[in-house]
Amino acid sequence: MLSIIFLSALLSNTYAAETILGIYIFSRHGDRTPKSTPPANLTSLGYQQVFTSGTYFRERYIASNASSQIAGINSDIVKHSQITASAPIDTVLMTSAQAFLQGLYPPVGSTLESETLRDGRTIESPMDGYQLIPIETVSSGTGSEDSTWLQGASSCAQAKISSNEYFSSSDYRSLLTSTKDFYERLTPLVNGILSPEEMNYENAYAIYDILNVAAIHNASLAENPLFTDTTLSELRTLADHLELNLAYNASSPIRAIAGSTLAGQVEQGLANTIENKGKSKITIEFGAYASFLSFF
Repeated sequence: MLSIIFLSALLSNTYAAETILGIYIFSRHGDRTPKSTPPANLTSLGYQQVFTSGTYFRERYIASNASSQIAGINSDIVKHSQITASAPIDTVLMTSAQAFLQGLYPPVGSTLESETLRDGRTIESPMDGYQLIPIETVSSGTGSEDSTWLQGASSCAQAKISSNEYFSSSDYRSLLTSTKDFYERLTPLVNGILSPEEMNYENAYAIYDILNVAAIHNASLAENPLFTDTTLSELRTLADHLELNLAYNASSPIRAIAGSTLAGQVEQGLANTIENKGKSKITIEFGAYASFLSFF
């Protein structure tokens, strides 16, 4: 699972000790099923990964004994005015956000999270004090984990046009030809998911995604002589090359508009923390692959 974090901090003395006012986290998701067999879903492993990530950030920035605790943060019972979380309308990203928040603010026990009514009854919180944290839905990235096309969730027509220009480049044409035999040999490994005609560099990411998931979950794959660690590494290298070129081109900045948008959101989030004097302390955004890759 991948995350990037940005800090808003005040340097307080000559030794540069810092007071952390707030953090902005952009995160992806945990292990999931392949995009080529939609709808993609978070696996149990993915659930554990994202929950563990949330726990890490809790131990670093929130817990009473946190190594870099945010100034004034509620360490046990969440204060909703201190945290903003968002995710697209996407099964994998939305459930990842839920799992992350479970690790960030875990259940506090039914007794601590209880209230007494006027008639004297004591109501204990369900699920051992499970804490409910609202997740805002955003349009950017909707359905992104069900699409192998990098710009599949983009609403920017010019960004899609720019990305498609890569398919006319000499680099693309060269790799399409030079990797033809490599991909065709792997056809039996993805039989029933992709057709023989789809086994080429144009679908480098989809092919890698299918086989990477299989490498984690399919024990029989290790017995297939067509599949080796070297093969998976080569598949990833080619997929990375394809996706980077679809996400960024120095002569066509619009191609990376998703990353530019994310940069603006980060700046706005941290500025909001400073402007309201640290009342808003944590901003968490779960987002699409295109945003994450084109940001860099």
